Amino acid sequence: MKNETSQTTTLIDELIFLLKKGNAHVNFNDAVNNVPFEDLGKKPGNLPYSIWQITEHIRITQKDILDFSINKNYKELNWPDDYWPESATPVTQADWHHSIKAINDDLDEFILVLKNSENIYKLFDHGTGQTLLREAMLIADHNSYHTGEIIVLRRLLGNWK
Repeated sequence: MKNETSQTTTLIDELIFLLKKGNAHVNFNDAVNNVPFEDLGKKPGNLPYSIWQITEHIRITQKDILDFSINKNYKELNWPDDYWPESATPVTQADWHHSIKAINDDLDEFILVLKNSENIYKLFDHGTGQTLLREAMLIADHNSYHTGEIIVLRRLLGNWK
């Protein structure tokens, strides 16, 4: 049992590293650092989403995954309408900073849930085969994918290092 506990602890530590920092790519906070406000709503090359929309999509989706992971009375959002903001641009810089802060705060809350879980392999009673482990990997996968899109947009806009 001690070895199994040690392996699970190691797995959780690796998941946390992946969620916060990543291994082979830029993390979310570095990707959104110092984006000029005037570039947040731009869609170069007829791309379908702006940096703002992708960031808000990350926030909304991650919050939904957190809610699903902790709320036995979880109510599913409507795809895709509830997961993407309509506006290409935040109204204020405060909206932009709030979105980034919410992403980090919700990720920290999810990590606390992960650390305090008695069994990350246990199926959720209210799900269709999901576990906390699966939800952690989903957040890492989803956020990484969209962080890459943010980097591409920044390169196209000429504001990436």
